[in-house]
Amino acid sequence: MIYIHIPFCKQRCVYCGFYSTAANSVSESYIDAVCTELKLRSDYLTNKEIQTIYLGGGTPSLLTIEQLTRIQNTLTELFDLSKLKEVTLECNPEQLTEQHLNNLKNTNFINRLSIGVQSFDNDDLKLLNRRHSCTDAINATKNAQKAGFDNITLDLIYGIPGLTNNRWIENLNIIANLNIQHLSCYALTVEDGTMLKTLIDKGMILPTDEDQALQHYESLIKWCNNNNFSQYEISNFCREGYEAIHNSRYWDNTHYLGIGAAAHSYNGTSRQWNISDLKTYIQSINSNLVPATIETLSVEDRFNEYLMTALRTKRGLETGYINKLSVDLWQTTEPKLSTYINKGLMVPTPKGYRLNHDGMLLADAIAAELFI
Repeated sequence: MIYIHIPFCKQRCVYCGFYSTAANSVSESYIDAVCTELKLRSDYLTNKEIQTIYLGGGTPSLLTIEQLTRIQNTLTELFDLSKLKEVTLECNPEQLTEQHLNNLKNTNFINRLSIGVQSFDNDDLKLLNRRHSCTDAINATKNAQKAGFDNITLDLIYGIPGLTNNRWIENLNIIANLNIQHLSCYALTVEDGTMLKTLIDKGMILPTDEDQALQHYESLIKWCNNNNFSQYEISNFCREGYEAIHNSRYWDNTHYLGIGAAAHSYNGTSRQWNISDLKTYIQSINSNLVPATIETLSVEDRFNEYLMTALRTKRGLETGYINKLSVDLWQTTEPKLSTYINKGLMVPTPKGYRLNHDGMLLADAIAAELFI
């Protein structure tokens, strides 16, 4: 699978910790660099049969159709796309005009849209420094469906300071009327270096109330159960048959190629990440050098990463895969699981173990306790 990072944004959201820039004037040279990096690294994946492509950001929907087509043509030239199942484009609602959506559909390339709604409440959108309104988000979703997109996911954020549980449920009820296939919901996190962290430190915004965020999550689970959305990962829910193929493979140890500034790659034995600096990235690629830091992963690293990701999914830990990593590490870890089973946080499965609803709330902490 291939991930392509498009770091351009019209303006930065207060909570965003991803690498992005407002320097849209260099987008043409950046697309040149992306296409060149694809050529330089076309042999990174041993299997050139690509099944998923994800354009994330930033705001990839800022790219012109011509720029998307250049990326598409380069991918077609270098990789086997005959088994391609899913090509996702992250979008902001304000860019999704009827004309742009029709143009995207006519590329016969993009077949899944991930729309960054974050909230249907205009006060929350203002606090988060989003450019769109509730009406914009609803219209964008309906316009996408009108254009023929039948695999749409919306992103929402809960735990926003001041967001009551009733207003959160109103967000979800709007989704009930939009007939989408997938929903990603994330708790608002306060990361160092973000505008949100600065505003909270200055007392200009109240910090997130953890009890309130937990109530939002519980309401989300109840709503999804009542509206035919299945939870297949802590933050991801879908109607039957619409799990995000690309994202799901991050959680099952699939190798992937990351292209662009700040993009990460993984080939099973090492992980590497490109420099988070647009100018340096472009200059290096133009010199046929990939500006990346490489980390060789030990067996313990791979074991811990699998614990972290697998425990977030409904599939859970699969003993067959873990034993392939290290029989000794699994023999050390498996006896510890009885603690979480006895506490009512974990249950056995035909292939291993998974966290139940209560355990999911503590997934990261449980994984950390099990780390080698």
